[in-house]
Amino acid sequence: MRKNFDYINCIPYNTFGVVLGTSKYLHGGGINAYFKYRIDAAYYLFSHKKIRYIIVSGDNREKNYNEPKTMKKELIKKGVPSHFIYEDTNGINTLQSIIRVYKIFNQKKFTIISQKFHNERAIFIGDFLGLDVVGFNARNLDFDSKIQFREIFARIKVFLDIFYYLDR
Repeated sequence: MRKNFDYINCIPYNTFGVVLGTSKYLHGGGINAYFKYRIDAAYYLFSHKKIRYIIVSGDNREKNYNEPKTMKKELIKKGVPSHFIYEDTNGINTLQSIIRVYKIFNQKKFTIISQKFHNERAIFIGDFLGLDVVGFNARNLDFDSKIQFREIFARIKVFLDIFYYLDR
């Protein structure tokens, strides 16, 4: 069964969509395209009634850095009413975001919203946990060698994270 989707007409409806966090701004300044494209994708799913609620999940460990709050603000600017958006401020990594949607928001079936490379990893985690998840692929950048290099280590780390999770 297909789990990762690029097109709105192919993706099944889920009550919840989960936007995985990233910073709005690049370290050198300017808007992070990954952030913008994830927000666009979440709005697109919501406006086409492919999801009813949006969980914005991300890092909030530093005083002046709150990915979920920033994502929620951007979705509201696009026209998503605030009462359809839930913040998960403890989704410090992909594994935690997926686990928390299940344990805190009581969802076993949901749509993950990120770029394809990230959705593949998040779907793997969801499948491992026995959840019924699909991914909606936000627009990607043409080629980003830094992100591709980082993803190699992120995919290795997911196994370590899962073993750590199982050992608890």
